[in-house]
Amino acid sequence: MTNRPTTIHATQAARGVRQLSEALSGCSVLLPVDRRSTELAGALQRHGAETSVAPPLTVIPHYDDAELIERTRELIADPPDIVIATTGVGFRGWIDAAESAGLGDALTGALGQAQILVRGPKARGAVQQAGLETDWVAESETSGELTEFLLAEGAAGRRIAVQHHGAGDQGMEDTLRSAGAEVRGLTVYRWGPPADPALVGRSTGLVAAGDVDAVLFTSAPGVRAWLETAEQLGTLPAVLEMFRDRTMVAAVGPVSAAPLRLHDIDPVVPDRYRLGAMVRETVNHLAGDDTAVQTAAGALHVRTGGVLLDGSFHALGRTATDILRLFARRPGAVLSRRELLDGLVGRLADGQATDHAVEVTVARIREKLGAGFIETVYKRGYRLAV
Repeated sequence: MTNRPTTIHATQAARGVRQLSEALSGCSVLLPVDRRSTELAGALQRHGAETSVAPPLTVIPHYDDAELIERTRELIADPPDIVIATTGVGFRGWIDAAESAGLGDALTGALGQAQILVRGPKARGAVQQAGLETDWVAESETSGELTEFLLAEGAAGRRIAVQHHGAGDQGMEDTLRSAGAEVRGLTVYRWGPPADPALVGRSTGLVAAGDVDAVLFTSAPGVRAWLETAEQLGTLPAVLEMFRDRTMVAAVGPVSAAPLRLHDIDPVVPDRYRLGAMVRETVNHLAGDDTAVQTAAGALHVRTGGVLLDGSFHALGRTATDILRLFARRPGAVLSRRELLDGLVGRLADGQATDHAVEVTVARIREKLGAGFIETVYKRGYRLAV
């Protein structure tokens, strides 16, 4: 039997969570997420998913950072022409830090004189919460669009203050300086190491072993850190194979998707770059008609914990779901016992990988889903009734 991790500290379906559907029942969803992980997990659990949280990074605020306060004082004394807000949490943190230092009114007064550009709706909401008005919003929610706008408008001779997200964006600053602008960057929070590195490592092992149905990312630094952990542990090749062939991977927006695309992984990205939209895309992908196998008994979706058949969930063991996944990949095709056994490598202990094990598993599936769900083809094997 393959020696692999089987559990991680999980945020299971919380008690008292109101169920909206069982569309994700039997699905194991991994969230390598720090901020808003509880909110995201709860939204998935309301559709029946079992969620596990393994943040590969932590957010470390700079609210008491002397450098941030000093730069804020300099900006108040010499207000900028343009202010760029890249994240809602960062902009709010900046205002909070200024208020803690007795500079709140002075900062909003200085910013109120400037043209305020924001990277997306979250940043716009934070600006409005501070009592300020937004002059322009990047529809793509990318720093690249902000930079292009400023270059088109003319950046030469302009004094620009940039509120950075955790990873910063030195490229934006360099580009604007090359165009003749005077740029001052302020980092309100930064990314730190994970609180539990071993937990993150085990999560990459679960994905590599095929024990996860979906992985959802919410930040580019988080994607990079999680993939780097997988590379360090030697699980990255198997993880990428699962992402291409078996496990759904989603990113909340194009910025978060970029590190995955560097590995030739094309994640699911919602049209609106929001957590709620990503949850809806996850439900559609894992329970929608477009990804279903049409069987004689109805639409079939195979999960790690069972199957969703014609809208109803049926719990099954992993050997059964692995065999059904093989059938689902080749609907209507006849699979020999040897082909089915080859697909169970690592799932059965030595000595248990026999024709009898396949027969017993097929019998259990029929018992759960109906005698005709899997058909026997004399002297050839079995096939899914489609």
